[in-house]
Formats: sequence, structure tokens, C-alpha cells
Amino acid sequence: MVTLDHSGAPTEGAQQGSLRHLPLPLFAVPMGLGGLALAWREAGSVIQAPAIAGEVLMATAAAAWVVIFLAHVLRAFRHHEALAADLMHPIRSAFAGAISIGLMIIAGGAIPYSVPIASALWLAGVALHLVIGVWIVRSLLLSPRDAATLTPPLLIPLVGNVLAPIFGAKLGFLTLSWMLFGLGALLWLMVQPLILQRLATGPALPAKMRPTLAILLAPPAVGSIALMALTNGVGPGPLGIYALAALVAAVLVTLWPVFRSAPFAMSWWGYTFPAAAFTIASLKVADHHPMSWHLPALWLLLLVVSAMILLVSLATLRALWSGHLLQPE
Repeated sequence: MVTLDHSGAPTEGAQQGSLRHLPLPLFAVPMGLGGLALAWREAGSVIQAPAIAGEVLMATAAAAWVVIFLAHVLRAFRHHEALAADLMHPIRSAFAGAISIGLMIIAGGAIPYSVPIASALWLAGVALHLVIGVWIVRSLLLSPRDAATLTPPLLIPLVGNVLAPIFGAKLGFLTLSWMLFGLGALLWLMVQPLILQRLATGPALPAKMRPTLAILLAPPAVGSIALMALTNGVGPGPLGIYALAALVAAVLVTLWPVFRSAPFAMSWWGYTFPAAAFTIASLKVADHHPMSWHLPALWLLLLVVSAMILLVSLATLRALWSGHLLQPE
């Protein structure tokens, strides 16, 4: 915990001690907020939601990414061994992929304002994500891990490539976007069966890790949106992938009693981006294949997901304020 000197200010040693335990999974925060921002943007055109909501959320996501990134840069200078330990950890290292995914989401947020800036951010995010992916695959080959460490966060750095085409296609990087989609989709087909086998045969996930089961929703939800962007429509391919996302979402809803029992941890952010991505996919499908019941259903989905992300955000701020966020895991 942070200690105070005689003036009532935190001491330097206490600040450094807290920074040592800065969670790498904090980079899931701009992912979740940015995903929700994109959902509100999409809702603005499909169900006439207030356009300003998406812009405010995107600005908040960008600010959060910058603050968290600078905090980790400071951590790297003061406690490089702690950051290195996270990057070598069989589970926490997967959240390095959230750094580059957050950057790609911010690039998508910048498209309406400056295509050159958005392109630069997107290319930087893609390059960083590929480097992180190489690092993760290399570690899998050189350091075989126990089955217990094969958890859903492993999908973030490997399957996260399917996110890139959503923005890359709009920015004109069509060939590269198709390549990234294929890379992410194929890695998904290779990695997810390993995770499902681990979940089906055990050992059971610890209570704090159970919210990461929601990450299983992200690949089909994001994959359907990416294929819509690449094909400029909602045809059989995107609809088929979206159907899988809907099935996973329904399963996750039935797991609500299990999720309720999980104590607060950064793993709660595992709910946020997948839920936002599924909301975006649902809005896009409804826009191309409208039905009479879509409007109230879409509003309900958007508001429920927004409330959930608000609750996770407030819980995180409360943990930060109390000092529990910067404690050894």
C-alpha cells in the first residue's frame, strides 16, 4: 500500500512500490471503452442513438490508452524486471496484445477526423501486434506450458489480427487487411481448440479468471464485422460467423450466476470488448436484414452492455483509489 511522509504525501519509495505491480491487463481498459465507443457510433446510424456519446467514449479510450502506456513506460524505467516478468508470464503476457489492439481501435476512432493520422496509428498498431504475436508464438515453441495456463486471454495477441481489417479496409489497405484476416482466422482455428480442450478437461479456471471466458465471444463477433468490411456487405460468410457469436453470447448469458461469484479483478474487463463487439455486429446485421423487433432489442443490448462497462469502470476506479489495484497478484 502507499505510505505517507510527515507532510501527508506519498513517499517516493511507496510510489515506486505501487508502480511495480501496475497490471499489464490495464490495457484492456481502452479496448473496452473504445469498443463501446464504436458501438455507439454504429448505433447512431442504425437506431439514431446520440452521436456525441461515441465521440466522448472514443476520446476517453484514447486518453486512457495514453495514460496507461506512459505509466508502463515509467514502470519499465523504474521496475524493468517486473515488466519483464509480466512479458514472460504464461498468462499475463497475453495482455500485451491489448496494447496494439487499443492502438488500432484509436486509429478507427480517428478516421472521421484525419485519414493520414488514422493510417499512421493503424500501421503502428498492426506492426506492434505482429511483433507481439511472433513473441507469443516463439514462447509457446521454446517454453512448453502447463495446460492450466492455456486460457482465453491467449486469443488476444494471436486472433487479434482479425480486428485490423475493420479499419484497414476503410483506410485503403485492402490487400494487407485480407492477409491479416486470414492470419487471425487461421490462428483462431488452431488455438481455440486447445483452450476449449483445457476448459473441458480441466483444471477448472480459478474464480478470478472466470470472467475471461467472455473473451471466447470476441473472435466470432469481430470476425463477422471484419468480413463485412472486407466484402462490403452482410452476406452468407459474415452471417455464418455472426451466428456462432450469437451462440457463444447465449451460452455466456447462462453463465451469469458463475460470473456473479467472481471477485473483482482486472479479468472483469474480459467482459467489455467482446460484449461491445457483439453489439456492433448485431447492429450491422440488423441494419442489412431489418426486422420489426430489432429496434427495441438493439436498444436493450446497447444499454445493458453500456451499463456493464460502466460498472466495471467504476469498480476499477474504486480499486485504484483504495490501492488494491496496485498490489501483488
